[in-house]
Amino acid sequence: MVIVKNEVVKVIIVEDYKLTRVGLRSSLNEFEGVKVVAEAESGERGIQLIKELRPDVVLMDLGLPGINGIEAIQEIKDFDENIKIVVLTSHERDEEVLAALGSGANAYCLKDIEPNTLVSVIRNVNRGAAWLDPNIAGVALKLFPRPESARILNSSVVTDARSQLTERELEVLKLLVKGKSNTEIAKDLIVSVHTAKAHVCSILQKLCVDDRVQAAVKAIKENII
Repeated sequence: MVIVKNEVVKVIIVEDYKLTRVGLRSSLNEFEGVKVVAEAESGERGIQLIKELRPDVVLMDLGLPGINGIEAIQEIKDFDENIKIVVLTSHERDEEVLAALGSGANAYCLKDIEPNTLVSVIRNVNRGAAWLDPNIAGVALKLFPRPESARILNSSVVTDARSQLTERELEVLKLLVKGKSNTEIAKDLIVSVHTAKAHVCSILQKLCVDDRVQAAVKAIKENII
């Protein structure tokens, strides 16, 4: 890889295990052009440091105390969408991958990644690229529309699921898939937060799911939107 001379990518690590944070900092700082400027043990502390230090890239775990990594990603992107987020986690469930990408993550890495590969991801993401761990890359395909033939084969399932939802609920569901919070949905649709929450609750009941992430995944898998 060609490294731009004098390019230094400022990185903040958000990870609740101290040993992992220390190991990451030590490993990353050995590479030219990458500098860990801070580390945080929680999403709340990470957001605070990010607002103070304005890093180029954030390494974000998903399983955090307090607000989780998905929520932290949403808040960071609301604050500054130009900050790049690299998810670094052991979580590889479909729901978590889709939620992270829908919330604005620029890369999704599993924790068994080689240090030199992680550094390459950080540098490339900082320049505007996206990256997915090969082990979970297939999950991302669910974010894209299926071929027309597949839509026809599943038309009865899609029609049944979609017919249960009102036009407004379909609008809300589309925003859920994008990782929007109730507050953001309310703002986009020019309704109260209470109304947005009511729509979300109705969608969960009609789709027979337990939470908004499951609703988003079902919407993608079954081409409801």
